[in-house]
Amino acid sequence: MPSPALLPGFAQWGAHLDDLVARPEGLWIHGPAGAGVSTLAADLAARRGTPCREAAELEDPAALFAAHPRGVVAGREAPPGHLPCLTLRIPGLEERPEAIPALLQHFAGEEGLEGPLPAALGALPCPGNLRELRNRVLRWKLLGQVPEPDPGSPLRLDAEDLATNLHALERFLLHRALRRAYGNRLEASRRLGVSRRQLYLLIRRHGDPVRGEPSAGDVPIRLSKRRPGQNSSPEPGAR
Repeated sequence: MPSPALLPGFAQWGAHLDDLVARPEGLWIHGPAGAGVSTLAADLAARRGTPCREAAELEDPAALFAAHPRGVVAGREAPPGHLPCLTLRIPGLEERPEAIPALLQHFAGEEGLEGPLPAALGALPCPGNLRELRNRVLRWKLLGQVPEPDPGSPLRLDAEDLATNLHALERFLLHRALRRAYGNRLEASRRLGVSRRQLYLLIRRHGDPVRGEPSAGDVPIRLSKRRPGQNSSPEPGAR
């Protein structure tokens, strides 16, 4: 894993690490998933000589700090206000994209890659977290893959009726999620906030641009009930 100096936002909070190590209070490190929260928490706990725990595994965080006043917790959310601890939030890569180039070089070095990397590996939209960024490097090394670009043209909502516009928006968001996930459907379902079953229904309805799967032509009930010529809307499925 990368050193704390490579984590997002280090220029803002890095100067205070030695002070945090020396403080008598407990520490609660939090931030978006994959921002390096657990990495930093483990590093600080080792330097403090105290336990490090994940917030999701603690039934009673107060009990941890009672037993280990200088303990360290890593979490996704800020701690409850009553806990006797200091708080440090680590921003995500989307908030601090300037951290991406150094992290890419770090992961490339871990994989033995030399020379410049394709610019697309560090291009926005940001991959979201360190694990996804490392996966970009791995895919480039093993498969020669770079991130699929988003559609070149913006979403067009030419219809006037709600059903047709919702259908077009659904297709746009599905295809964007699949491209950003390199076709990884589990990751795409997480990005969209739907179950895997729902994702497969959406793919059947709209197709998969990454794997080249065409739409099966299914339409939702709300669209099939649309009256012909309603509000001069285009035909279902028209782009």
